Amino acid sequence: MKILIADDEPLARERLSRLVKTIPHCTVLEPSAENGQQALQLVEALQPDVLLLDIGMPGLDGLQVAARLCEHNNAPAVIFCTAHDEFALQAFEVSAIGYLVKPIRVEQLQAALEKAQRLNPVQLAALSRAPSASNTPRTHLSARTHKGIELIPLEHVIHFLADNKYVTLRHINGETLLDESLKSLEEEFGDRFVRIHRNALVSRNHIERLQRNPSGHYEIHLRDTTEALTVSRRHVASVRKLMDKL
Repeated sequence: MKILIADDEPLARERLSRLVKTIPHCTVLEPSAENGQQALQLVEALQPDVLLLDIGMPGLDGLQVAARLCEHNNAPAVIFCTAHDEFALQAFEVSAIGYLVKPIRVEQLQAALEKAQRLNPVQLAALSRAPSASNTPRTHLSARTHKGIELIPLEHVIHFLADNKYVTLRHINGETLLDESLKSLEEEFGDRFVRIHRNALVSRNHIERLQRNPSGHYEIHLRDTTEALTVSRRHVASVRKLMDKL
């Protein structure tokens, strides 16, 4: 893979270059870009497979660069490498495939590059097109984990459980905490998730069966997890109605 680096800090460019050179089958293109405008020019001239892009740069920032690249038919895969962790959602809106927070570890970078390598040309072409409207429904959720900022596809989400001010998101690869309310998630994704308890939303696509446990309470069983969740008396009727439709 041909990798272009765009960062206004010389030390950051040098460090990223050293990291990339330790990863098999990756080549760093020279020169690197020192600002957003130069990044666009070098993408046009060098045709990289992947652009490692800082966000906070003079002139055009990284988000603006990525948005411009969305207009290109042969745009590179974009991986943001930034000191700021609050732009993950905007990064996804401009079709980034990775979002790494500095200081970046080589394992994180390698994982992001391997993800880029797995994308076929059709997928890359789709990623190079940004959503046409700012109110486009979210297809991913942003969560801060020990790996940095992760974007979790909605179709991978099994359920949400509320506990005090946090919501635990259970997905097919594990679980993480969200700083979003269960109410706001239900309002936004009510067509994909159903309330089964005052503290629980479950994915309609993951529902397997509804049954009573030995104590007489209803439980819902979900695909991709062995966990059974209790359905409150208040919500049993609506869940049974949904089960009939499913």
